[in-house]
Amino acid sequence: MNDNLSEIIDIFSRTTDRREMRKLFEDVFTDAERADIAKRWYIFKELYKGTPQRRIAKDMEVSLCKITRGSKTLKNDESVIRKVLSDMYDESHI
Repeated sequence: MNDNLSEIIDIFSRTTDRREMRKLFEDVFTDAERADIAKRWYIFKELYKGTPQRRIAKDMEVSLCKITRGSKTLKNDESVIRKVLSDMYDESHI
């Protein structure tokens, strides 16, 4: 299983063309899985911007458990998601 995960990570990391990446997502993930990934990303962004967890849960119609998981991820000093969001949002506010 880990070898398969490593292989797919390698494939994704080598894919630099947006259209090819989109096609890869369509090939690998179902519509529902892609929607879930997009929803999770939205949750991370809203949490990073300071939107209250209960509002996100209500707006997205998801459980607070999903929101709490995202919040814990962002609190982790080694979180790649936090670094990416910091690069996206903090740089644009300078």
